[in-house]
Amino acid sequence: MHILFIADPLEQFKIYKDTTFSMMREAQRRGYTLSACVPQDLNWQRGRPVSARVREIVLTGEQAWFREEAVIERPLHVFDVVLMRKDPPFDAEYIYATHLLEQAEREGARVVNRPRALRDHPEKLAIMEFAEYTTPTLVTRDAAAVRAFHAEHQDIILKPLDGMGGMGIFRVKADGLNLGSIVETLNKNGAETIMVQRFVPEITQGDKRILVIGGQPVPHSLARIPQGTEVRGNLAAGGKGVAQPLTDQDRRIAEAIGPVLNERGLLLIGLDVIGGSLTEINVTSPTCFQEITEQTGFDVPAMFIDALEAYLR
Repeated sequence: MHILFIADPLEQFKIYKDTTFSMMREAQRRGYTLSACVPQDLNWQRGRPVSARVREIVLTGEQAWFREEAVIERPLHVFDVVLMRKDPPFDAEYIYATHLLEQAEREGARVVNRPRALRDHPEKLAIMEFAEYTTPTLVTRDAAAVRAFHAEHQDIILKPLDGMGGMGIFRVKADGLNLGSIVETLNKNGAETIMVQRFVPEITQGDKRILVIGGQPVPHSLARIPQGTEVRGNLAAGGKGVAQPLTDQDRRIAEAIGPVLNERGLLLIGLDVIGGSLTEINVTSPTCFQEITEQTGFDVPAMFIDALEAYLR
């Protein structure tokens, strides 16, 4: 099997924790051929198939963790599968990339996660389809609507729709201190839509990442626990990752949502759950493979490549 990874630049990988790297390592262990590119390498010329300037690589197991064998322009449909693993932001350029990938699908490429499904499930908005599992949530540009939501729930979290790694998240308690300023900053005086959620105090026990692969949950989550006075559990914001078995509620959420999204072409998703409430559905480049594997012994990359092989049969 020849796999193309569309991701961030290889030179930026932190291989001790990078999930895409763990996928590559497991794929190479099984004898598969690896190529990689960034979204900027995608090309679509009139009358020709969508192609990319790709780096054909071999993992070395050394500090210089990959060796580049060749750089070559290839149509995407010649690969056995294309894995879209570009990190957010989910901006206009990301959307344009999904359009090119969807054209590549029409030409015969197999793309995971499917481009249309990526577009149709923005990571924060996607939870609204599954309201029975979420904390009270508001999506709006309207500052007055935010103030009314705060008046009802007293303790709230505000965040941009295109953030990642805990970026731009604010908590406003019952006193409403700086609520107006925070809303103006996030919604840019009504120009951009934001998400507001009732604060879930169980965040002190961790913001759990539940991985669902091929519609089936990984049996362990990674609880990202805030440190010090920080309200964010995201690892990028300094949270501590602690693997733990899924609770009954975790499993209920994963088993309700996972098969639905798998049928839509989302082979891999990451559910963020705080205190039994769903807060986000990550579809672009879910992480935490290595942390869960190292702490529990459950081989998440192997489960993923198994599911990928089954999907391609």
